[in-house]
Amino acid sequence: MRGRLALLVAAVSVLVLTAFLVPLALLVRTVAADRATVRATADAQSLVPVVGTADPDTIRLTVEQLVAESGRQVSVFLPDGTVLGSAVPRTPAVALAARGQSLTAESAAGREVVIAVEGRPDGTGVIRTVVPRSELTAGVARAWLVLALLGLLLVLVGLVVADRLARTLVRPITELSAVSHRLANAELDARVDPAGPAELREVAGALNHLAGRIQVLLREEREQVADLSHRLRTPLTVLRLEAESLRDPDDAARLTAAVDGLERAVTGVIRQARWRSATPDGGAGCDAAAVVGERVAFWSVLAEDTGRTVTLDLAPGPLPVGVGEDELAAAVDALLGNVFAHTPDGTPFTVRLAPAGHEVTLTVADAGPGMPAGSARRGASRAGSTGLGLDIADRAARTSGGGLELAAGTDGGAVVVLRLGPARS
Repeated sequence: MRGRLALLVAAVSVLVLTAFLVPLALLVRTVAADRATVRATADAQSLVPVVGTADPDTIRLTVEQLVAESGRQVSVFLPDGTVLGSAVPRTPAVALAARGQSLTAESAAGREVVIAVEGRPDGTGVIRTVVPRSELTAGVARAWLVLALLGLLLVLVGLVVADRLARTLVRPITELSAVSHRLANAELDARVDPAGPAELREVAGALNHLAGRIQVLLREEREQVADLSHRLRTPLTVLRLEAESLRDPDDAARLTAAVDGLERAVTGVIRQARWRSATPDGGAGCDAAAVVGERVAFWSVLAEDTGRTVTLDLAPGPLPVGVGEDELAAAVDALLGNVFAHTPDGTPFTVRLAPAGHEVTLTVADAGPGMPAGSARRGASRAGSTGLGLDIADRAARTSGGGLELAAGTDGGAVVVLRLGPARS
């Protein structure tokens, strides 16, 4: 945009200056020629009294003195045909002046000035002088150069002013674009400092209002998700207590397992909704060792109840990663929840957290039957699929700049590797 404005101003400046400077240059040339002509005419007219009254010798001396002073050809044609001064042939202009008419004519040598002198007893004398073309254009080239430099200077000044003006327009637009990209990257605290013309300030205000409105809507949705969580937890707890109070152990185990499955599904749905509605922290990180250790300790209680052996290989912390504590906890819960949901009771599993270069690697491996076909498709929550949990974990990994990898274990089962990028300052 700056380039186009500069080009526009340059084109307009050149057109305007051309419209003014070309006539001015022609006027300068005309003035210079007229000034030289007037000067030559005045010199020639100074001879009129001498030519009209003096004898030929006096006229000759006066003419020679004038030629020496002016450097121009000066000739006096007497009525008897005598030529005094510069010896030149009679020209049509001289012949016309001999009839009593003074005039100025153009010739190959320059501008010819002839003056008729009447009052001599023997007839009409003629004074002729020639203004050479070098004198007609004296100083014109320098004046044209000055005008050209002046025009160039004015164009450069116009370009500088246009660039300054374009910068005042482009800078607010660039800032608007940058803030729009930040908002698209979920940095909802990004705001534009209104600047520039009134229209751009109005756009900046509207963008700030939009960002604020998005934050309000996300906050309301987050509160609704939290309320949904509390509303669903209560009836699930009641169902669990009712199932445990049954006298028949088989019925109690069957209903408790159903309640566990329902609770895991509800937890996944709530975490998924919370993930999508929560406002990202814009690059804040957490200690992966502390979060993984706390979540494994939480799930170890359920593992003990279901007869599962948990092997935790946790590198000493802190291990900072570029994902928030809540998001990482949701990802660990999703991966461990998949183990409990898709492997039989008593299946052992391993959780390993270790640094790998500039990343931190979280590996969850189990000795179960392995992942069903199509389970790696994100967001696919069909029967027998772990798409929901993997989607949560994959989002957390990509937030930190890492990724999610799936593989089969050497002894069967599934291996999920979560690569977490470093915390951003």
